[in-house]
Amino acid sequence: MKKFLTILTTLALILFAGWKWLLIPGVDEAQNGRTGPATYPAVSAAAAQLHQSLLIGDLHADSFLWGRNLTDEHDYGQIDLPRARRGNLGIQVFTAVTKSPRGQNYTSNATDAGDNITALAVLEGWPPRTWNSLLQRALYHAQRVAQLAHRAPAQLAIVRSAADLRALLARRAHGSQQLAAILGIEGAHPLEGKLDNIGALYAAGFRVMALQHFFDNDLGGSLHGESGAGLTEFGRNAVREMQRRSIVVDLAHSSEQVVRDTLAISTRPVIVSHTGLKGMCDSPRNISDALMQQVAARGGLVGIGYWKGAVCDDSAKNVVKTLRYAIELLGVEHVALGSDYDGSVATAFDVSELDLLTAEMLKQGFSETEIRKVMGENLSDFFLAQLPQS
Repeated sequence: MKKFLTILTTLALILFAGWKWLLIPGVDEAQNGRTGPATYPAVSAAAAQLHQSLLIGDLHADSFLWGRNLTDEHDYGQIDLPRARRGNLGIQVFTAVTKSPRGQNYTSNATDAGDNITALAVLEGWPPRTWNSLLQRALYHAQRVAQLAHRAPAQLAIVRSAADLRALLARRAHGSQQLAAILGIEGAHPLEGKLDNIGALYAAGFRVMALQHFFDNDLGGSLHGESGAGLTEFGRNAVREMQRRSIVVDLAHSSEQVVRDTLAISTRPVIVSHTGLKGMCDSPRNISDALMQQVAARGGLVGIGYWKGAVCDDSAKNVVKTLRYAIELLGVEHVALGSDYDGSVATAFDVSELDLLTAEMLKQGFSETEIRKVMGENLSDFFLAQLPQS
């Protein structure tokens, strides 16, 4: 009887999840599409040569949320390893999404607004332990990345320390195409109210932690929540513990008051991993330029995204205009890429087409130094300084 009830409960969950799949926007990977033409004209020889000489890094992608085998090339989604190699991607922060609301509204989401990821976990066959535990969802994400690194060690390696990153960069300098994978979480929901879970996530390899996603949580207010609140006492303690462990704190999706409160207590620089800039795109997805300047003034790094919700116009031309605006606002050392690839957003180009950015920067008069810094050297320098050293 007990076995029968277990089977019945599982079938009910699957049917319920399937119903939610039909009704909840954002759970279908078709959201991760391209808005650009089927093919772009080839970039100039000068742009192609420069692009292949760059170290390219990206602060945010959600590729392991989905069921694709990333060792194979696909005609959907925005990142897989073959396309990453064609785009010359060298460093990627892969983030675990553990809770996401219906509709992913930028203006307001109630804490109990529903969760897309539960349906996704059941339908894609994640272990049952992940169905009701946000911590287990994050740990499963780390397990998937580790399994890929084990299956394809020449293509991807997990970076847990500055020493790991230094060694991987040395290999790439001698011809390796190995991609550095840095693990992050999008919203600290997996803490589940327990500071000890920071240690569990650290042990699993996570080195970047965003405090909020679309919901207010135990740590404080989301930019897209209802309260607009700052850090709670638990949030302050969590930030201190993350920074004690050399975990990079990410303020993407945090309320403006959480950003202020975090900067006030931080002993290490922080990032805003995937965003636009309010002065270029007056979207509720973006915090004020003045707050961005405070992030930069404390040594932080800001990753510019490629989707309309962040930059208003997702063309390579406008993304590069946003990068120029960011350089002038924040200083060239504080600007990086933060695509939000595979994050239920459409973009005009995928990872194989990153040379479009290099070509467009040349057209818009960027210096080679600016291009190298923004495309990846700033990101690399930041993590070499902020990751645990060994």
